[in-house]
Amino acid sequence: MLKTLPLNKRGIPASRIALGCMGLGGGWDREPITLENIKQGHEAVDAALSIGINMFDHADIYTRGKAKKVFGQIFKERPGLREEIILQSKCGIKLMEPGDVSNVFDFSGEHILNSVDGILSRLGTEYIDILLLHRPDPLMDPEEIGAALRQLKAAGKVRHFGVSNMSAAQIKLLQASCDDPFIVNQLDMSLAKIAWLDAVVSVNRGPWKDNTFPEGTLEHCRLENIQVQAWGPLAQGIFSGRPLDDQPENIVNTAAMVKSLAEEKSTTPEAIVLSWLMTHPAAIQPVIGTVNPQRIAACGDADKLELSRKEWYDLYVSSRGVRLP
Repeated sequence: MLKTLPLNKRGIPASRIALGCMGLGGGWDREPITLENIKQGHEAVDAALSIGINMFDHADIYTRGKAKKVFGQIFKERPGLREEIILQSKCGIKLMEPGDVSNVFDFSGEHILNSVDGILSRLGTEYIDILLLHRPDPLMDPEEIGAALRQLKAAGKVRHFGVSNMSAAQIKLLQASCDDPFIVNQLDMSLAKIAWLDAVVSVNRGPWKDNTFPEGTLEHCRLENIQVQAWGPLAQGIFSGRPLDDQPENIVNTAAMVKSLAEEKSTTPEAIVLSWLMTHPAAIQPVIGTVNPQRIAACGDADKLELSRKEWYDLYVSSRGVRLP
């Protein structure tokens, strides 16, 4: 039995799965959006709605703002849609420009406020339901951030706030200066990215080389009723049909196990992979990144499946490639 989403406990009627919109708008360039981009957006939205998805995840940087322009055009052509869905967006990353050596992170009050104004303008809407701070900025000033978020809330531009890619300690630091609770933490989690589980079973043991998931983050989110969202939950398709020529043995074996379970349960590999995440009692909400209507539809059974404890552990241990201690 799937646990109730923390978002639902707060009165936000979010679907069990969200659709990530990073793939809309064409390339990460400054070319204008096309009629084909808009058509693709309509098809992705229709596919999502058809399997009960009502939550859509954006970021100000996605295809350099074009993903939002596509959505803004969809809203113009379907005027009733905005009030039927939950719209989430992120800010805090500045993409490289000519002469720059890297992307940078920016949680200054000025950047947050300007980003939200840009988000609303491109979407053609007066508010977003949830704003996430995208990636931790080493120079972030909690008091400055708190003041910016208060301003956004007072102006009616943002209804709720959250974070992305943050540890429990970082959330606590920001929360101390912010009036509204952070209600989401979006993290890189999938059957292929399992450090969030290894951090649990490795307590009091030497950490594995690639285990960088901050210990206690998942527990903090559960204690504070913060919605854990998983970005990249389909693991770029490695368990659902992508060629595996360059993958290690543990991934190849796990893909075979996923395929076998899908056949046994008369469903799709995508549904098995998502169900594995959603079986966890933290009530994880996958944010699927595909805008392909067929792949979106393939996720439709995920919230109807039930994996046994043995099936869940078999997949986890297979993905680890090393038995548990």
